[in-house]
Formats: sequence, structure tokens, C-alpha cells
Amino acid sequence: MRGNPMRAWAAGVGLLLAALAVDAWAAVEVRGVRLWRAPDNTRLVFDLSGQVQHSVFTLTAPHRIVIDVNGAQLRTPLDRLALGNTPISGLRAAQRTPNDLRLVLDLSKSVVPKSFALAPNQQYGHRLVLDLYDQEPEPSVAPELPPTRVATTKPVPVPVPVPVVTPTKPAAKATTPLPRGKRDIVVAIDAGHGGEDPGAIGPQGAQEKHVVLAIARELQRQINAEKGFRAELVRTGDYFIPLRRRTEIARKKGADLFVSIHADAAPRSSAFGASVYALSDRGATSETARWLADSENRSDLIGGAGNVSLEDKDRMLAGVLLDLSMTASLSSSLNVGQKVLSNMGRITPLHKERVEQAGFMVLKSPDIPSILVETGFISNPGEAGKLQTRSHQQALARSIHGGVRQFFHQNPPPGTYIAWLRDSGKIAQGRQEHVVSSGETLALIAERYQVGMAALRSANRLKSDELKIGQVLDIPAATLAAQP
Repeated sequence: MRGNPMRAWAAGVGLLLAALAVDAWAAVEVRGVRLWRAPDNTRLVFDLSGQVQHSVFTLTAPHRIVIDVNGAQLRTPLDRLALGNTPISGLRAAQRTPNDLRLVLDLSKSVVPKSFALAPNQQYGHRLVLDLYDQEPEPSVAPELPPTRVATTKPVPVPVPVPVVTPTKPAAKATTPLPRGKRDIVVAIDAGHGGEDPGAIGPQGAQEKHVVLAIARELQRQINAEKGFRAELVRTGDYFIPLRRRTEIARKKGADLFVSIHADAAPRSSAFGASVYALSDRGATSETARWLADSENRSDLIGGAGNVSLEDKDRMLAGVLLDLSMTASLSSSLNVGQKVLSNMGRITPLHKERVEQAGFMVLKSPDIPSILVETGFISNPGEAGKLQTRSHQQALARSIHGGVRQFFHQNPPPGTYIAWLRDSGKIAQGRQEHVVSSGETLALIAERYQVGMAALRSANRLKSDELKIGQVLDIPAATLAAQP
């Protein structure tokens, strides 16, 4: 008796589809787990072979967190994590079913968990991220906008990374208390990337996050050795901070200047030289600037901060950002940026001779002059080698410090020790400069610095009132002069 061919074919197809379905359902594997410690949270990152559904709940007596991952199997050991200085006392796992995984975190104290999944990007595949806040995270709110702080009315090899880096609070600067009205000028130093986001990676495996943190620490040491200045690190260890949060930290520390330090890569390994960037909300000044801004702005997607948008800002702040090129903050950013760039050109080749502009998210602080310093291209074998040496790191820090000092000696914020020195004649006022930004006119610049237009024309030998973006103007030391 012969069987029905159609029935046999249908049965075969059904078995094949069932097998494929089982394979697909069981295909997601937990292939790795990493742990990072930040000042206010601990981050666990699970590397996955595909997308999963998960749920998280907490238990007490004792404190535990349970993560149920549907359609997943564990394919990595969990006993190799360094759990010291974290609220996690143990991590264990079990298969609830052949394809359902349960992870249990034993805790030494209560924490606030936050979990989310991340889609693949250029550096990582699917990831499941669990942040454990042992201190309540500070709310991210639109800040009140204080007036610009800049006065204008008066003239080592990189250490091998370890699984967990405990962030340390920098030692307080040892200075005698300053009288009222003689506060320190505060410089916030932001070492780019960190934690889950290594940044650019050099030909021999050097990671940008370690290089720039070493430079940032050296810059902090040098600045804090000078009376009247105080440097604060935004990132003190190997952990990730979302881009917008970095500027919030700088604002909380009372920063008069924000300096973000990077050592990026380029599509061509032959690219070389240092650069300095300021914000532009009207497009990048070059293709390199646009490419680097896009690269840096992807940091939140790599490090795990979800979507980044300015749409949740209130209308006042959004308006300031849209018109940022007209503010004194951007003018000051271009000014200090040019001084830093000029100093860096004495110790390392420059990629561009002038301050570039692009839409870097980390520079979008309307009330704090901000620059981003690319110390070199870590993708270039020669520069990658230099960037890992202590002597070159010290030289780079000295050049940045020198530019910052020059800027603030000429433009000290009111009420600071440096402003008191200048007004007392204890430091030479030197030449005051202004870098022209988009939309500025000679009349607006004259009004800002309280000088006459005739004096401004004479000091710069201008034959007309036409200005170019990026043009550097000397500001005469005289007070208000009669305008024609």
C-alpha cells in the first residue's frame, strides 16, 4: 500500500519548521558578562547572541535581584567577576526550563535596579544592561541659566585595565582659604568614553578611555598646582557617563570652563595631528569635524544611555542652544580653544591650524564655555605610541594648561582670585583677543567689550566693518570710547 505523497511532504515540512523553530528559540546565548563601578552605581553588562525578553524584580530578607531571561542559555562562567566595592556579594544562575534562564544577584544592601536592552552597534552585539543604584541618581533637569562667567568689561604607558576600577575622589587641593570675592577658577576636565565604551582602539590595542584619563589626571595635577585655579575631573575612574550627564556634573561643580579630552581614530591610519573643537549648531566646518562629531556622539549608544535628544529641554534652553553662536559662551570657547591649539602646536603636529566647529553633544552647555581637545589620532601607529608615554602626556597637559591660563589671565571671571590679581596690577593684563563667531558684527563686539568702534578698527587696522568667521580681533585696553 502506497502512502499519500502530499501528506508525507506536509509532515516533512512540518518537522523541518518545528526544528527550525526550536533552534531559533534556543539560539540566544549569554556569552559574556562584564562589571563596571561608578560613583553612584554598579553596571552589569551581559553579552548576548541575539535579542531577548527579560524581566527584573527584587526580593528582601536577604536583599536579592532576580533577572528572568526568556529564550536564553548561559554559556559563560559567572565566578570570575571581581565584586569588591560593589553591593553584589554573589551572582548565580539556573535554567528554569531548557530555554529560560534565571540570574540571581545576592546583595549586601538595598539598591535601585534599572535594566534595558541595547541593539548591536559597530563594537558590540546585543546586550542586556543592569544598573544598580546604591545612591539615588540625581534628577536630570533643565538647569537655570546663569549669566556667562567670563568677564569682558575689563581688559606613562597606559596601565593594563582591570575588571573593576574603584573611582577615587581626588584629594582636596591644599590651599589657604581665600578671602570672599577671591574664589578659584574651576576647570572641569572630562576624560572621554569609559567603562563599557572604550572609545577608539589603536593598532596595538591601546584604548582611548585609558589614554585620555591619564592625560586628564595629569592636567588636573598641573592646574591644581597653580593658586587661583581648581580642576575637577568629571570621570575619576573606568566607568561610563552619558554625554549630557557630563555637562551636568561640570555645572554642579561650578565650572567656569569645560574641557573634554579625546584621542580619536580616523578611517585612514595616516591621519595625524591634534585638534581643538567648539560647538557649532549650523553645521560642521569640515568633513573631518563632522565625522568626529558623529563618532563621539555615538558614545551614548555604545556605553548604554538609550536615546539622546534635546527635545525634552524646555523652550528657553532650546532657544539658547539654537542661538548659541550668538552668545558670549561660544565666543569664549573659540577664544580659549585658539589659545590651547596654539600651545599644542609647539609640542605636537596639528591636524588643523584653527579651532574647528561641529555639533558635539558634550559641548552643548549654554552657560559654560566648552572645548573638545583631540590630542591625536590613536589610529595612527606613531601617534598611538606617543600618546601612551608619560612624557608626551605631560607635555600635552602643559600645553592645554598654558592655553587655559592665558585665556583666564586675560578674561578672569569676576570675583575670582585671578581677577583680583589683574585688577590689583599684580599680573600683566596682556593682549585681549576675540575670535569672531557666526552672526557677530563689529558693532556687537564693540558693545560687548565696551570699546568704541573706531578704537576697535584702529587696533586691528580694519579698512571696513566686514568680519570673517574665525577672525581674531585684538581688543584695545581702553575703556568706552566715543563711537562715530
